[in-house]
Amino acid sequence: MREVLEQLTQEFAGRIAAAPSYPDQLYAAIAIADIPAIAAALRSRHSARLAAVFAEDRVRPEAAFYNYYVFERRGNPCYLILRARIPAEDPRFPSLAPALPSVNWQEREIHDWFGIQAEGHPNPRRVALHDNWPDVHPLRKDFPLHTALPAFEGDQHVYRPTLGEGVFQIPVGPVHAGIIEPGHFNFAVAGEPILYLQLRMFYTHKGTEKLFEQLPAQKGVFLAESVSGDSAFSHATAFCQAVEKASGMDVPSRAGFMRTVLLELERIDNHIADVGAIAMDVGFVIANAHAGRLREMALAINEELTGSRLLRGMACLGGVRRDWSASQIAALRDAIATLEREFRDLVALLKSSDSTRDRLERTGFLHPEKASALGIVGVGGRASGIDLDVRRDHPYAAYRHLSWRVPVYQEGDVLRRMQVRIDEVFESVAMLRAALGDLPGGPHRAPDLVIEPGRCALSAVEGWRGEILYWVRTGPANRIERCKIKDPSMNNWPGLVEAVQGNIIADFPVINKSFNLSYSGTDR
Repeated sequence: MREVLEQLTQEFAGRIAAAPSYPDQLYAAIAIADIPAIAAALRSRHSARLAAVFAEDRVRPEAAFYNYYVFERRGNPCYLILRARIPAEDPRFPSLAPALPSVNWQEREIHDWFGIQAEGHPNPRRVALHDNWPDVHPLRKDFPLHTALPAFEGDQHVYRPTLGEGVFQIPVGPVHAGIIEPGHFNFAVAGEPILYLQLRMFYTHKGTEKLFEQLPAQKGVFLAESVSGDSAFSHATAFCQAVEKASGMDVPSRAGFMRTVLLELERIDNHIADVGAIAMDVGFVIANAHAGRLREMALAINEELTGSRLLRGMACLGGVRRDWSASQIAALRDAIATLEREFRDLVALLKSSDSTRDRLERTGFLHPEKASALGIVGVGGRASGIDLDVRRDHPYAAYRHLSWRVPVYQEGDVLRRMQVRIDEVFESVAMLRAALGDLPGGPHRAPDLVIEPGRCALSAVEGWRGEILYWVRTGPANRIERCKIKDPSMNNWPGLVEAVQGNIIADFPVINKSFNLSYSGTDR
């Protein structure tokens, strides 16, 4: 990335200025008007991917907002982060969405949260704030955290009308029959086949990024755990790594290995649950029962190691809160062996069912080109030919000391999304054995440090759903001034819209489950 930045600096002479950076994160300042040309050059000539776009309010100290554009390249562990000033008196920026559909929601969020207009956006409607919200921008610094808004009035969201004889709308949600969070799915169908799907999320926006502001960094760990409950340790680790990078904190080697073990345990228990749920949605109840039993075994070992079935309360700045005894490590080794053996039996059971394969194969197809254009990450991306894995591409914790195979398929259907999960469970088991075999001695956390204010850093974690990004700016008195969160579901909901087209309405539940996206992580 340093060579890329040097080439860009020469190409855009006098328009790119290097900024304080880290070995694995290069910062550069650009003019906001140049971002379309610079982004096009990075994509076309340097095969870079735009991983995230987000904004920051610096109006009080600098009379400006800033947009940040995070680029990365396959095989290069360094991120390139472009920072573009936007004058407070003229809050607008050129949209990249016409050429990069992957930033559609992210740019619209910037407008909703900060009131910065994305000029030229193909669909500038609100996304994070619903249509009947008052005209407010909650992530501006002059918007008090405890503001009480008046009762919402005005029009609700207007969905695209169905046109044509025999074409009907089927609204599903936002309140669902299952114990899940709210999201609205509006189908247009001609008989059984789905013509198109419209989504509406952000029914349970929690103001998490606002809550981080002025929060002590140590307490921010608990807030990060609540972003998406089934990814508590992944989100908390991503937050911790960002603060550790900003503060210059060195995490002990033992803590890095322990974090890796817990991250892979989180991956295993969620993947096993999803394999069972996919089976359940095509009527294979016995397979789902076996998966539920195996997931319970995984959750029990989570509790043995951390006191929490969902691994909450274990992450902390500088490492992990509690060390493990020899008996706990022995129990983990035994549980891994049993889990692997019985999971192989479950996979054999699934593969013995021709009717299950018939329901899953070619169902919910997401074309690799569409997956790439939409920026799909994680399981959904790897099933559609997107070879991305933060653990390999931007190693953290102890992953640089381990080796594993990243499963990638081209078929992009429900069967391959389930197969990616199956493959990853076996890879995670092997990684757990290797990590425990090489588990070093020493402290399990670093001593607390005074965190210097005004430091910025990015962190990435490959959660079980995919790429999780956190970016922080530190404030005075060990507090957080800005925390940007990007859950993989933010990328992947548009992939579900594409995958359901042409399928029958009865297959929507299993297609949806094969992505298994987080409402909470999206809404934040």
